[in-house]
Amino acid sequence: MRQLLFTAILIAILALIEWYTYGALKSRWNTYKLWFKRTLKIAHLTLMGLSIIGFFTLVFLSGKLPFWIFNFFFAFVIINLIVKVVLAVFLIFDDVVRGGRWIYKKMSPKKSPVVNSDEGISRSDFILKSGIIAAAVPVISLSTGMIVGPYKYTLHQPTVKLPNLPASFNGLKIVQISDIHSGSFYNKEAVNRGIDLLLAQQPDIIFFTGDLVNDSAEEMTEYMDVFSRLSAPLGVFSVLGNHDYGDYGQWENDEAKAANLNRIKEIHAELGWRLLLDEHVYIEKGEDKIALIGVENWGAGFHQIGDLAVAYNGCEAPVKLLLSHDPTHWDEEVRKRYKDIDITFSGHTHGAQMGVETGGFKWSPISLRYDKWAGLYQEEDQYLYVNRGYGFLGYPGRIGIWPEITVMTLNS
Repeated sequence: MRQLLFTAILIAILALIEWYTYGALKSRWNTYKLWFKRTLKIAHLTLMGLSIIGFFTLVFLSGKLPFWIFNFFFAFVIINLIVKVVLAVFLIFDDVVRGGRWIYKKMSPKKSPVVNSDEGISRSDFILKSGIIAAAVPVISLSTGMIVGPYKYTLHQPTVKLPNLPASFNGLKIVQISDIHSGSFYNKEAVNRGIDLLLAQQPDIIFFTGDLVNDSAEEMTEYMDVFSRLSAPLGVFSVLGNHDYGDYGQWENDEAKAANLNRIKEIHAELGWRLLLDEHVYIEKGEDKIALIGVENWGAGFHQIGDLAVAYNGCEAPVKLLLSHDPTHWDEEVRKRYKDIDITFSGHTHGAQMGVETGGFKWSPISLRYDKWAGLYQEEDQYLYVNRGYGFLGYPGRIGIWPEITVMTLNS
């Protein structure tokens, strides 16, 4: 009943936005050239139609369609909503101005002859057209991001100096990927090209930092042959992310959900990956060794299953590396209690799949939620690296924050 009420309220709000923006356009477009009027009308109604189809698909067909199709319907709803809200902001501003002018006119002691009742308070063409131009930006950018962004795999190549790094590990090349979200993929060939790029870097060791799937282990069926290609001389190591536990899916019962998690763990093994579940292992080269610690998901506001104390217990090595899916773990626990963990590798944020990165500047809407959301961070002698994600979720695209393959080099 609560969900039905929420859906009804949401539909009412969306309908009000549609009515408001369509009415504003309609009030002026008869004064525009025919081609411009038709363009506005077609664009508005097309976006509205796709949004309606998408909304009802999300509500009534959840779990009955492939996840990647679901993502596109979600995108239609979001794009339409953003466009109409941007336009509505300009219209509200215009209405405030018109209202002020109308009040001033009514209160003015000097009344000029009125030619028609709407004189002086008609909509501003300048403000309306400015709103149309502003609303066109998300349509173009989000649509383009769905075409060119999902599989635009990009290398990020940080170098980290660790004074205690054993000589045998000097120049160690670590490749990290994160947040595969296999159920969102719809172009297997493109995913394979990303793996080609990764393997071309000739990594010494490979890390995967969680979220293999969106919900179900079945999502990996189509991509087992792709990700089983990952190999490196020192091995491939992985941890679980918040999505791997099935918390966002629909299950018949708790047993089915638990079986799904067990299957995901088996998939890591079948891929040839060493899944670390609150434990540590040693990476050895000759007589030298470094420690690799892996925890289950632990994040502020998300699952806090991981037990770093258990994973860390008995770990003795000159350099300690940690795989932990959620970057909030670093500030909340790692830096407070484990000062000798040199580098933490995380993912989770996706960089919101949209933002700006140019030169040394980067910004994304996700920065409003996470202080550390992409790239390399340092506090004193400890480092955190946040991978921008290999896949995508929700919005089936990326703008400015491209899918990432991290190639980190360790130097002593």
